[in-house]
Amino acid sequence: MARKYSKHGPREDLFGDDEDEASEAPPPDCWLCGRLCGETVIWHHPVPRSRGGRDTVPMHPICQNMLITTFTNSELQRYGLDVDLLRLDPRIEKFLGWVANKDPDFNAALGKKKQR
Repeated sequence: MARKYSKHGPREDLFGDDEDEASEAPPPDCWLCGRLCGETVIWHHPVPRSRGGRDTVPMHPICQNMLITTFTNSELQRYGLDVDLLRLDPRIEKFLGWVANKDPDFNAALGKKKQR
């Protein structure tokens, strides 16, 4: 069967003005902290894929790192998609207060995940 498009040639004509419209879309809000995401958006599985999670939510890299270092996969599975329950945790409350005034592309080391 013949190829519909060349595998080596440019394909700009296929997309036309759609690329310009997509680049103008505003960045999504972070699922955890609620701030606008910067240039780097992580699509995070609130319920880990290893636990059957399929849904993804936009997050800052630092917010995702905070969740990963704070909670186990079992705990994240129990919380599910309920971000309000996660925000009630004292460690997350403290983090959200700290990160509230940071730049959307701010990133910092948060430490290692504690072994339980």
